[in-house]
Amino acid sequence: MSWDDVALVILAAFGCLMLLLTQISEVLSKLPQIIRAWRQVRHELRGGTNEGSQGPSAPGIDE
Repeated sequence: MSWDDVALVILAAFGCLMLLLTQISEVLSKLPQIIRAWRQVRHELRGGTNEGSQGPSAPGIDE
């Protein structure tokens, strides 16, 4: 194995690591929205909102 091969393996490994960290960061940044949406779905499945007693809707979720 030559030094060129070693350098390419190191670059590929760090590229994969950066891609993985970027994807994890994206998922974690969207997690609060996912949790709010899931709570709204559970609320709707339990019977929805009564007329006149709607709470504030979660931001970013269209009704």
